[in-house]
Amino acid sequence: CPFLLRIFYKIGGHHTLDDFKVRGKEPVDDELQIYTWPDVTLGELSDLVKDVAPEARTRGAKLHFKLIYPDKTGKNVMTDLGQVTTSVRGPDDEKLLSSSKFQPGDDLDLAIYL
Repeated sequence: CPFLLRIFYKIGGHHTLDDFKVRGKEPVDDELQIYTWPDVTLGELSDLVKDVAPEARTRGAKLHFKLIYPDKTGKNVMTDLGQVTTSVRGPDDEKLLSSSKFQPGDDLDLAIYL
């Protein structure tokens, strides 16, 4: 079933893990909320981001996704998910969110490199 996915994006680099240390104090000015399915691909997520972040539409822009989730001790960790390049198809375009460690309630951090 669909769930709410929170994507925090930033131009030129990723947010730090400290930005997500306290639940409820995430960088909401850079937040995009999407209702989606577990089998969404990184390419599909990139298309949704392009609708709201004009910088992501720049030819050759690289959109690098990281997963943010709590480890067994409850401390947040960040792991690479993949990278999508605007106007160039790559292997991560078809990567399913469900093929990672993602669980509903986890967040994504997105760096947009121009």
